[in-house]
Amino acid sequence: MTHIGILGGGGISETHARAAVAIPNVRVSAVCGGNAAKVAQLAKQYDATAYTDVAAFLRHRPMEVVAIGSPSGLHGEQVQAAAAAGLHLLVEKPLEISLARTDAAIDAVDRAGVKLAVCFQDRGNPRLGLVKQWIEAGYLGTPILVSARVKWYRPPEYYAKSRWRGTWALDGGGALMNQGIHTVDLLLWWLGDIVRVSARAKTQLHQIEVEDTVVATLEFANGAIGTLEATTAAYPGFPRRVELTGTLGTVAIEQDRIVSSDVRDTPEAMRQALNAQDSDANASAASPIVSDARGHQRVLEDLLSAISTGRRPGCDAREGRRSIAVVEAIYASSRTGKPVEVDRPSP
Repeated sequence: MTHIGILGGGGISETHARAAVAIPNVRVSAVCGGNAAKVAQLAKQYDATAYTDVAAFLRHRPMEVVAIGSPSGLHGEQVQAAAAAGLHLLVEKPLEISLARTDAAIDAVDRAGVKLAVCFQDRGNPRLGLVKQWIEAGYLGTPILVSARVKWYRPPEYYAKSRWRGTWALDGGGALMNQGIHTVDLLLWWLGDIVRVSARAKTQLHQIEVEDTVVATLEFANGAIGTLEATTAAYPGFPRRVELTGTLGTVAIEQDRIVSSDVRDTPEAMRQALNAQDSDANASAASPIVSDARGHQRVLEDLLSAISTGRRPGCDAREGRRSIAVVEAIYASSRTGKPVEVDRPSP
């Protein structure tokens, strides 16, 4: 039996709990957060021990893994504390809100010798994995152009009723850092490193201190170029759409489903895969609520497999760092009005 601790009492922590108990021989043993009422309710639901003190929570045993779903700006210090306690980690995206704090968290995980996975559930999505396979197999030819549009909507109360959303200190940014970062990670996973960005970020609708709308151009190490739009101001909210064009054709996804594939001499394997797609029930375009926890379950299952075998998780701390580097460069480009190189660690 693997015992999971949930750090955070918000909606995403409830998703982590649902994902955990859907896995055989896994149970939620402890829940911790600053809102005592929410923590008590979540703990009661899963027959777990409730804590409001992080240090006491980290001493709870049995507990081998901690799922962090607290405000983004708290992730780094909580990762360091949990790693020092010898606990493996599942961290909700982003891993942290700056590269400096991300690197400190990575150092702590390395010193402790524990495993850490970042919750970018696109990487476990079978439909999006198909596109990655097609790229690697050369079905699309050489990547040329990608267009990614995250035109979502969040009502004013989404920010107004939260102490941390829409703040630099705890959210680290707005529509890009909180919502668009999933698509940044998807592009990195599909196409490899982004080396240079140019961008403009603005607050167009919401009464928040960070951006609710951003447009960026992206240059990839493999020579492809792309555009990224992310907003929480596009009423009523539209499915994410990503179109990828290579020298042999174009594939498009909406939300997390492949909606078109126009490729010269389409392989039979592609046709069969398109006809066999399942659906994604989450309504991310208009709601932050995760109704379908299968994506989070896959990330947790991958982490547990990595712990038992000693391999790296599919999206470990260093992989999680890559999207933060791109986001940080986009914000820097918007501030300066100039192209910015993306920070990439030396090989």
